[in-house]
Amino acid sequence: MKLKLLSVLCAAALSACSLDPVYQRPAAPVATTWPTGAAYATGASAATPSISPAAPNAADVGWRDYFKDPRLQELIGLALDHNRDLRVAALQVAEYEAQYRITRAELAPTIDAGGSLTNTRTDGAVSHSNTVSVGTTSWEIDFFGRIRSLKRQALENYLSTQASRTSTQLSLVADVATDYLQLLSDETLLKVSTDTATANQSTYDLTLSMMKIGSASLQDVREAQTSLASARASVASYTRAVAQDRNNLIAEIGCPLPDDFATGPTLLESDAMFADVDAGIPSDLLARRPDIIEAEHTLKAANANIGAARAAFFPKIELTASAGTASTSLSQLFKASTGAWTFAPTITMPIFDYGSNKASLDVAKIEKDIDVADYEKAIQTAFKEVSNALAGRATYVDQVAADRDYVKSAQDYYDLAQARYKTGTDSFLTLLTAQRTLYTAQEQLVTDELAKLSNQVTLYKVLGGGWSASTVHEQAAASDQARS
Repeated sequence: MKLKLLSVLCAAALSACSLDPVYQRPAAPVATTWPTGAAYATGASAATPSISPAAPNAADVGWRDYFKDPRLQELIGLALDHNRDLRVAALQVAEYEAQYRITRAELAPTIDAGGSLTNTRTDGAVSHSNTVSVGTTSWEIDFFGRIRSLKRQALENYLSTQASRTSTQLSLVADVATDYLQLLSDETLLKVSTDTATANQSTYDLTLSMMKIGSASLQDVREAQTSLASARASVASYTRAVAQDRNNLIAEIGCPLPDDFATGPTLLESDAMFADVDAGIPSDLLARRPDIIEAEHTLKAANANIGAARAAFFPKIELTASAGTASTSLSQLFKASTGAWTFAPTITMPIFDYGSNKASLDVAKIEKDIDVADYEKAIQTAFKEVSNALAGRATYVDQVAADRDYVKSAQDYYDLAQARYKTGTDSFLTLLTAQRTLYTAQEQLVTDELAKLSNQVTLYKVLGGGWSASTVHEQAAASDQARS
């Protein structure tokens, strides 16, 4: 009879009601389409290529398929294996998963087995007591869903941490790519500054020779010497920058650079480094951006916490029960008529708590309102980041194309000025201006090319790309991302 009653109570606890508010996803506080205008137009000029209509969604494209540079692919693979921030994020996921299992276990009674042997001497007489029992102590029967609400909160916290780990991976992939591009940029600028220093050395030697024969003045020599010293300073600056870029990469990937990681093509010599991707529509971000997914799980956890706070207003029922044997003689412990049991339910009803439960409920509701605002802000931030990256995708291509024309014109200007200076047609000032113009144009081209490529990395990241190594089918992407 007692076992039947215990079974009924267990069933009632497992089917307890829920006091959680009905969850409704807040409306996205952004437009339903991406911004339009001259900055977002693709194919608007010959220099701006159109994105292929068949280009896949960025979140579906694996990082091995998006980043085409083998050296960069190797660096990303090493970072995913050795980066400490990603390792900590994975351990935090495991921690919250264990916390969820702890909370879930509170729904069921904890059954313990115990035994005791007691000898007591009173007034010269010795008494013995022996017991063996199996039972549960202070098991809360969850009639009003408090523990179930806490279990849902723990589950949502676990899923939020899992999304945070995915977000950390996306940031890591993008950071490695950005640091690699910075290295290529500084290596390119080092080459430009070295070539400029070599050219300035030749100009200085030529001007010095011309001064000796009276074709140039001391002022021309000093100006040539000034340009040469400036170029040498740039060489030292970019030599230092390249070394620091390598150190940054080592810290990012969490291990030494590969032995075969030699200097490769410069930033301007590299072929197409990235695949074409499609931006999709803003609503895609709700299911593909891990930071938005993280914010929504945090909101759901706050929603469940309200249910737990509401349950505190209702009675709390606990059960202590045990069954076993008891005897004054150890040899008689398992004989007939030695059975013993206890069944002690208790009920605690809040009557007066000076407003503590009400305040706790108010706190839970306020925390949910805060999480709603954080969720909406995450969506707005995502929309802003994607919009900015889309504006850069079109305009940077035109900007770099103009820079290339600038470099070509500056190179022609320099070649002509140098030839005319050697023949005495133009002054040294014209040649000096041409040298500086060419160096400025080359430096600007490298800087803008770096900005263009970095923007492509950013676009891939803010669209949710980088969580998978290989491209996945769109219909399976969302579920796979949730498990990654």
